[in-house]
Formats: sequence, structure tokens, C-alpha cells
Amino acid sequence: MFESDLLDRLSRVHPIVPPLIFLPAVVILFLGGAPDLTALKTVGLVAGGWLFWTLMEYWIHRLVFHFEPESGPGARFHWIIHGVHHDHPNDPLRLVMPPSVSVPLAAAFVVGFFLLFGTAAGSVFASGFLLGYLVYDMTHYYLHHFRPKSRFGRVMRELHMRHHFQDDTRGFGISAPFWDYVFGTPLRRGR
Repeated sequence: MFESDLLDRLSRVHPIVPPLIFLPAVVILFLGGAPDLTALKTVGLVAGGWLFWTLMEYWIHRLVFHFEPESGPGARFHWIIHGVHHDHPNDPLRLVMPPSVSVPLAAAFVVGFFLLFGTAAGSVFASGFLLGYLVYDMTHYYLHHFRPKSRFGRVMRELHMRHHFQDDTRGFGISAPFWDYVFGTPLRRGR
């Protein structure tokens, strides 16, 4: 798919890779900060980290993944980071974020949380953030490759498939579609 074999290999990721990388990181970060905090503060920071992830998911998908220059290096960059997924939405090895992108980005956010909140609170907030990221990646994979049984799951899948096949200018929230309502980009169901 790419002219460079290395770039092609770096763009393919088995869906087990994110849990193998990020579950240990979530546990380590949580255990690194939770013992120094109250239970209420710990729960609030984990929930806040998850909620912040969902907001970032929405805006990264909307502004970065769907910023589409028409030509030049920007157009090529867009196609590499997200356009390939829209062109080949059922490629099972291109449905989760490659570690070559997700790990440095996650590390930058974690450092930012440490600087903003301090070590204990930043660590717990980061654990919620990375857990949110992991839920997003696994939800995205699931919506493409499985048929959900629950009503909620079927609605989530329908919304994401509509984003792919009907209107890619709406429906940017994958694991948290409520942000589409907050920011005025919800997809209409059943039309």
C-alpha cells in the first residue's frame, strides 16, 4: 500500500497490541498515584482522565484526522494517518493506532498531566486518560469487525458506519458519541 516497506509495516497493527502496551501502563500509573490520594479523589481523577480522553478523541478525529489538504505533503500525511482507514475500513490491521504514533503521543500527554497535576494526581488522571484511549481503540475495532448484540452497541455501530459510508463530516465521537451533540455534529439515524 505504501512505497516504503518500513512505512507499510509501521502502519499495520494487530488489535492485541494496544492492550499489551497500554493495560500495563494504566495499572502502573494508577498504582503509582492512587495510594497517595483519597478514594474520592482517585475516582474523580480516573473519571476526569477518561472524560478528557473522550474530548480529545472527538477533536483529534475532527480536526487532525479529517483535515484534508487537496495536494502536496499535507494530503499524503492525511492519507497515511487516517485516509487509508477510510479507503480501506475493513482492513483488520489498520483499525487501531500504530504504537509508533500512540506511544509518543501518550507519553507527551502523561508528561503534561504530571506537570499540571503533580506526580500522584497526574499519574491517576493519566491512567483514566489511557484507559479511555484503550476503550476507544478496542471499541473502534469491535464496531468494524463484530455485530453488537445490545441496542446500545448496534446504535454505536450504525453511527460509525454512517460516518464511514454516508457523511464523514459528522459523527466524530467513536467511543463517546455524546460530544457530537455537544458540538453540533451528530449523525442522523435511520435515514
